[in-house]
Amino acid sequence: MTQTAVKNRRITLMAMLAAMAYVAMLITRPLPAVAGFLSYDLKDVIIAIAGFILGPAAALLITLVVSLIEMATVSSTGPIGLLMNVLATAAFVLPSAVLYRRNRTLKSAALGLGLGVLLMTAVMLAWNYIITPLYMNVPRSVVAGMLIPTFLPFNLIKGGLNAGITMLLYKPLSGALKRLMPASAGAESQPRRFNLTATLVSAFVVVTCVILFVLMAR
Repeated sequence: MTQTAVKNRRITLMAMLAAMAYVAMLITRPLPAVAGFLSYDLKDVIIAIAGFILGPAAALLITLVVSLIEMATVSSTGPIGLLMNVLATAAFVLPSAVLYRRNRTLKSAALGLGLGVLLMTAVMLAWNYIITPLYMNVPRSVVAGMLIPTFLPFNLIKGGLNAGITMLLYKPLSGALKRLMPASAGAESQPRRFNLTATLVSAFVVVTCVILFVLMAR
């Protein structure tokens, strides 16, 4: 396959994954928000899978494109929402994309997603402390009082849910996209075998996080 063909296939795959991420975001918008403004977003799952398939640079580019389109079409939070979207998604997807690119194993994927959950949580605690007082027009002390009881569990639950769904969907989704994967994208030469333990653990994480999210959103 020529370099031009590889490049074209890579661009096509990135566009498809960006479109899927945008649709995933639209699907989850009607879900109830925690504390009135903290909303769950499924697009991180698709972008994390894009990072597995195409690498961290592609995942970051898709993050920027989808967040910009979201701001221009459905978001009411403007540049502040754009900044928070990019920070949250990038913090979640980049650790797993980097680790998985270096070592394409189930262990690396799971470790990267776990690190992504922790990094996203830390980043969002810091930036919510900085940005949310401006967005909500409240004293910083009010936001500081929300960090541990609200922002911390919300981001851990959101990240855990997205990590679990990513582990469940990566194999079937990457298989469906196999024909569009360019040779340079780093696709595995051998398909990853079904791992019952990983599937059960991922399903348990997803169910637990869904229950916790529903309880927080009540």
